[in-house]
Amino acid sequence: MARICVCCDAKSEMTPFFNETHHIAFRNLKADVEGLSGFRCDACGEIEYDQVSAERYAQASDALVLQDRRAVGEDLRRIRKKLRLNQTEASALTGGGHNAFSRYETGKVSPPPAVVNLFRLLERHPDDIEELRRA
Repeated sequence: MARICVCCDAKSEMTPFFNETHHIAFRNLKADVEGLSGFRCDACGEIEYDQVSAERYAQASDALVLQDRRAVGEDLRRIRKKLRLNQTEASALTGGGHNAFSRYETGKVSPPPAVVNLFRLLERHPDDIEELRRA
């Protein structure tokens, strides 16, 4: 029985592929996942991995996300310390809970982009912290 692509209107059959290397990227991080197999639509290029390949691809993607979280957390920790703030003070500046910065810095939670942008701005303009505290 032919495998039909569910993503395009071409009603195109999907062609099997075996042992391919696919590239994944998340922000500025990249990885290659080798030995992947599944089906590819000849019309739109959509890919359906087999079960084992899908799991391996997902694990590699998750690893990139975690690596990025840790890097962002380390950057926030470095900036926070440079600004001589403790985690509670940093959380108060951003409106987060008392444990928010701990979770950001350890990579358990991705900080909102606004928090990252704020701390990168404060690194360049540390005198603005006093204005934020008064607000």
